[in-house]
Amino acid sequence: MSEILIRNVRLYGVGDPVDVLLGDGEIREIGQGLGAGDSTEIFDGSGQLLLPGFVDLHTHLREPGREDTETIETGSAAAALGGFTAVFAMANTDPVADTAVVTDHVWRRGQEIGLVDVHPVGAVTVGLRGKQLAEMGTMAAGEAGVRMFSDDGHCVDDPLIMRRALEYSRSLGVLIAQHAEEPRLTAGAVAHEGPNAARLGLAGWPRAAEESIVARDALLARDAGARVHICHASTTGTVELLKWAKGQGISITAEVTPHHLLLDDTRLETYDAVNRVNPPLREASDAEALRRALADGVIDCVATDHAPHAEQDKCCEFAAARPGMLGLETALSVIAETMIGPGLLDWRGVARVMSENPARIAGLDDQGRPLAVGEPANLVLVDPDTSWTVRAKELASISNNTPYEAMTLPARVTATFLRGRITARDGKAVGRT
Repeated sequence: MSEILIRNVRLYGVGDPVDVLLGDGEIREIGQGLGAGDSTEIFDGSGQLLLPGFVDLHTHLREPGREDTETIETGSAAAALGGFTAVFAMANTDPVADTAVVTDHVWRRGQEIGLVDVHPVGAVTVGLRGKQLAEMGTMAAGEAGVRMFSDDGHCVDDPLIMRRALEYSRSLGVLIAQHAEEPRLTAGAVAHEGPNAARLGLAGWPRAAEESIVARDALLARDAGARVHICHASTTGTVELLKWAKGQGISITAEVTPHHLLLDDTRLETYDAVNRVNPPLREASDAEALRRALADGVIDCVATDHAPHAEQDKCCEFAAARPGMLGLETALSVIAETMIGPGLLDWRGVARVMSENPARIAGLDDQGRPLAVGEPANLVLVDPDTSWTVRAKELASISNNTPYEAMTLPARVTATFLRGRITARDGKAVGRT
């Protein structure tokens, strides 16, 4: 592998510009005025900032089964363009990723494409039906080495099944990620239960549906001595429960999506189904609490919940639409808008919540590492001073269901490096040559 010399970049956006030499998949040298060999590729960083590559604990790549909406290849391209060097692909595919046959296929396909490390998430229960535990041990021992399990899209609502899953996860050294939704409280629900849903005639989804599962699973994790991860936290009450659980020494972590940090249920006025998502967009007060919790470390990380859908599944009446939004290519910019702009995080903090913490939660040794000599060269270059207008047709995903259409957002990824190889540059994914 040839060397790459990235000139004139600021590590974590601070200090004087330096040069960074990459070779053999790692950072070889950091300094000013570094020399270059005859075969070294020179990359002008133009004073931009360099961060560790982002890690997404929650994405939907739809393959196998719904390749009309996304594939591992197109999703990997979107991830690379968004600055991600590792993503975790959720299990709600067709067939469900509840066996090593499926999880190993997803892993191998991601490796063949080579734009981002694609880690398959195994299902907790067979067929995501919540009745019988899936073959977690077999998937963990397979080629993919599955390290996270989730029935995302469905809650593991049976407390005994969840308890057993947590007990097994402890012995296997893996993580259970819970979609916190008590289904008996959300039957027919399509929007946050509040004044806006009532006025618009939309069936309401109470905060308690999420919070009751978060509280229950914190207690189950405590008793099992296991780790539990809360997917897409969305309410003020969930923040308070996480604060309590962590104060009790319970091994619980949580993620928040960019859209729950930026958007709220006032967007439902148009009945545009692009705004239907699970959990639903909450009130502005919830978004504010989530932003503060991310800044304070109560919520550990950002995860996109990138959820591509076909046009016919979104261009319909609100209640009939499939829930979910695109998120990979816009995540960094939304975090810049909601967290950097108001001064809640600096760029070092962005590295913590988008790179370091998710890598730690998932147990990845080669991702989210410090920008230091000898560390893996999984990196993202960001122009913090630019802005761009989101156009769905210009995104890499097959689907177009972005809630940020025509919105102007700050900051943009200009290049991504996976083990020292360029995977995205100037708005284009770069495959192996």
